[in-house]
Amino acid sequence: MSCPICQRKTDARYRPFCSRRCADVDLGKWFAGDYAVPSSDPADIEEALDALEQEQQKPH
Repeated sequence: MSCPICQRKTDARYRPFCSRRCADVDLGKWFAGDYAVPSSDPADIEEALDALEQEQQKPH
């Protein structure tokens, strides 16, 4: 099995990753919202669009 982040050989201590660094990179992707489960539920889509519009209207 190879690390899903860098493709190196997996280390049993950090499985399925090769190192703590790659595990942390993956965790960061979760926190940033890079991973998402698709939904076909119209209510979920509407909520997501509303949240996106609100975020875009905030001053940066």
